[in-house]
Amino acid sequence: MAQAFHADSSDLASKEVLTWDTFGQSSRELAQQIVDSGYTPEIVIAVARGGLLPAGALSYALGVKLADAINVEFYTDVHETLPDPVLLAPMLDVDAIRGKRLLVVDDVADSGRTLALVLDLLRGMGAEARSAVIYAKSASVVDPDFVWRRTDEWIVFPWSALPPVTANEH
Repeated sequence: MAQAFHADSSDLASKEVLTWDTFGQSSRELAQQIVDSGYTPEIVIAVARGGLLPAGALSYALGVKLADAINVEFYTDVHETLPDPVLLAPMLDVDAIRGKRLLVVDDVADSGRTLALVLDLLRGMGAEARSAVIYAKSASVVDPDFVWRRTDEWIVFPWSALPPVTANEH
């Protein structure tokens, strides 16, 4: 089992901090953007792991019951990335998404390369795919269809602000 690395940003002087409260607000406001655009996704696809909570919140806010996830790895640390995003198993069910309207959700479009990989892959499988992120950065190679906020700061998300829980010593 791969151990997830916890990126510690406590030494960064300037950063964007998303709280659980503002996460709730961002989800509703993103959902409103999507509804107002007229796009009606049939399936919400989370880019795991960062997109799992935003995708869940959006699927409820949009009333979309079908949801799935695609596993992609890129970051290893605050200042380190892998050379390219890598798809990890388990993989999506290609037959179930062919010809469907998908909403691909991630927490942030940073370089945008992960989102680009996922969108290209899903469109290549014959799906209509649009993207929604809480944050987009100016360096992103993809301009997501739906963005809550734009920033170039390091972002601290409420679900990854603390290190993973470990067993209590007895």
